Amino acid sequence: MGLKEVMEISKPRIVVLLVITAVTSMFGASKLVDGAIELSYLDYLHIIVAGALASAGSSALNHFYDKDIDPKMSRTAQRPIPSGRMSAKAVLVYGIAVSCISVIYGFFLINPVSAFFIAVGIFSYVIIYTVWLKRLNTSNIVIGGIAGSAAAWAGWAAATGSMDLLGFLVGFLVFVWTPSHFWCLAMKIKDEYAEAKVPMLPVVIGMQKTSKYILGNTIILLPYSLVLSFIPDGMGLVYTVIAAVSGGLMLAYHYKLTKTPTSEFAWKAYKVTAPYLTIIFFAVALDAAFHFPLF
Repeated sequence: MGLKEVMEISKPRIVVLLVITAVTSMFGASKLVDGAIELSYLDYLHIIVAGALASAGSSALNHFYDKDIDPKMSRTAQRPIPSGRMSAKAVLVYGIAVSCISVIYGFFLINPVSAFFIAVGIFSYVIIYTVWLKRLNTSNIVIGGIAGSAAAWAGWAAATGSMDLLGFLVGFLVFVWTPSHFWCLAMKIKDEYAEAKVPMLPVVIGMQKTSKYILGNTIILLPYSLVLSFIPDGMGLVYTVIAAVSGGLMLAYHYKLTKTPTSEFAWKAYKVTAPYLTIIFFAVALDAAFHFPLF
């Protein structure tokens, strides 16, 4: 078991995305919420470490559980377990250990509320999504999206020690965005999911209907993202402009996807959808740093 394999089962791209989500939420809360703590570099380091460990541990457990279906898909056939580069037992031990350490680390070095949301994220991704829903129901990725929301909630709670309406709504953005994002990818690799008998939406209802579901979800996402600017003590002008432009671009691509529901165009739509989360959470941080209230 080498460093390369450990990195691979930890899914570093997801680690980076969720850490960005947690850190920007933490910064936003520190500026927007009355009574939030004055953050130090050490506070940011703690949420980075706890978040990275939680994401890495969850991803490893996902690798372990999916070891039987990974060889059936070209996208996953060369992962460490199916390729024989790591034993399933080693991946399981690593995943459990790192996941537990992340929650304990968060409890003692951040605060109990943040640690609770870290645990919620792990449980949502590993138990609810991977073990329960992924192979059972087309709603798998919809409900599984709560794991990403938990990263934002953990960051918000790290600065405030609690959860308020704005913090909840900011985190819930991840949940609302996830179906549009993942269904685009599922359209791209529909045949692989079909081969592995995983009931992703395009496999069950086809490409045309899935493209309409994606558009419908994005029609919900865009106004939802703007609601954050119209609640008391909500987001300001900087966030609102960025959310409107980035959401509008997604909407345009997903409308085009309904006209061309192919795997090739789904991949283009995916590349537009994927950066949205990073952009919207940087918008939260920028808005907090340069806050111009709308009202």
